[in-house]
Amino acid sequence: MGFLRLDPMMIKLIITVLLASFIPAKGVFVDIFEYLTTAAIALLFFMHGAKLSREKIIAGSSHWRLHLWIMCSTFVVFPILGLLLVWWHPVNVGPEIYTGFIYLCILPATVQSAIAFTSMAGGNVAAAVCAASASSLLGVFISPLLVNLVMNVHSEMPGNGLEQIGKIMLQLLVPFVIGHLSRRWIGGWVEKNRSLIGKTDQTSILLVVYSAFSEAVVNGIWHRVGLDTLLWILAGSLLILFVALAINLGASRLFGFSRADEITVLFCGSKKSLANGVPMANILFPAASVGIIVLPLMIFHQVQLMVCSFIAQRYKAGNEKRLAQQQVEAQKS
Repeated sequence: MGFLRLDPMMIKLIITVLLASFIPAKGVFVDIFEYLTTAAIALLFFMHGAKLSREKIIAGSSHWRLHLWIMCSTFVVFPILGLLLVWWHPVNVGPEIYTGFIYLCILPATVQSAIAFTSMAGGNVAAAVCAASASSLLGVFISPLLVNLVMNVHSEMPGNGLEQIGKIMLQLLVPFVIGHLSRRWIGGWVEKNRSLIGKTDQTSILLVVYSAFSEAVVNGIWHRVGLDTLLWILAGSLLILFVALAINLGASRLFGFSRADEITVLFCGSKKSLANGVPMANILFPAASVGIIVLPLMIFHQVQLMVCSFIAQRYKAGNEKRLAQQQVEAQKS
């Protein structure tokens, strides 16, 4: 079944974690990979900015109720779900795992996959582009503030929430803005080489994950995380995702959104960004803890892809059935 198929990116993530587990970066290689990951992340967000079309953003920005709810789902409903999970504390695992659950809940939505699933399911693609892009940009400011407000954790370096936001803006937002401003010169090339851009995205994320897990392995992550913990992370991810999907579906119908807008809300209001989350974690948390803290995010990433792929296929099949029925009725009349 397509529902059970592992995403190729998840396979690469697993291989990267295994590589870091057996051959972690040590000594001078730690600094080398730190420079490489910083450059790769800057390139990643530069390309994200270059891909962003102002025309599509303007076209999808008029539906303010839809965008307001998606922001509410991303930055209010999800954090509440994370806090409720920690309050419930159903399984006795390390505190870093519950920190990881809260962290994934405060992150912005994905951009590429949210738009792709919305398109596949027949949703409002223009609104999805606007909502996902706005979530990603706002997350640069909102997520670190929520980290300090909700989690009360700090990096190893002295500083505060404003200093962390500054670092995140420098590493993520500045390259994004430069890339977007460069779109008039490189936009055509970017559109023609989207597959190459996708590989740049993946390479950047894999470099960050390798660096984070190398540090975590050196600090004994696999002595603290066993198979039972990984299974609990999987179960917790499924629980959070299904509750978020149910809330978004209920809100869409309560507000009287159209079917196309309902699809957009489901896929933009129920997803969390691995591309934003891993680089931010490197800035927000102590290096020794990053590997464990991003584990729930990595597993949630795969879960959301599998579940949302299944939902998108069901919507697509329903759209095709509805279209076929309309054609039959048109022929009869």
